[in-house]
Amino acid sequence: MSDCCDSSCSSKKPVVDKKYRRALAIALVVNFTMFGCELVGGLSAASVSLLADAVDFLGDAGNYALSLFVLGLAPVWRSRTALVKGLTMGAYGIFVVGKAVWSASTGVVPESATMGAIGLLALAANGAVGVLLYSYRDGDANMRSVWLCTRNDMIGNVAVTLAALGVFGTGSGWPDIVVAVVMGMLALMASATVVAQSRRELGRMSADGRVV
Repeated sequence: MSDCCDSSCSSKKPVVDKKYRRALAIALVVNFTMFGCELVGGLSAASVSLLADAVDFLGDAGNYALSLFVLGLAPVWRSRTALVKGLTMGAYGIFVVGKAVWSASTGVVPESATMGAIGLLALAANGAVGVLLYSYRDGDANMRSVWLCTRNDMIGNVAVTLAALGVFGTGSGWPDIVVAVVMGMLALMASATVVAQSRRELGRMSADGRVV
């Protein structure tokens, strides 16, 4: 009987960590707020790296909202959601790389002061979210996808700030473009990690005879 119960556990709702739910809710608000700040800043500064980071913030806000929605559901739904989020991260990475190529062809030089100020503000916001989520980084595919989003955001914020210094020092838009490409590649690598883990989890559930 215990074996039968174990094999059907995917249909039962897991115990939800209230601290994790609260951390996700805070992350959702922070990311949606920073999306607006970076979108306005990126457009006014003509910075492709800020615009790329803004789109990332919007995607992460959606990811956090999805994670909150499936948090109390069976593991199979969390793994399925992680798979969707992984594919979304991949689409974001492709978009950012494409946008960087387009910006390189136009030769526009972004405004470095705005880039630097918003980059530092975004780093502070993501740093606070990262502290909240750090202890959940080694959970299931859904938790891991949330942590990877936050980690990549912090790396991206540091890169945007460095790009602002590079634009200021060289008078060229290339530092901005290079950073955007790096951010796009990070998204693609994170996408591959999350998709692979979620597929492994779904495969194990199927092999154990659980409903998928």
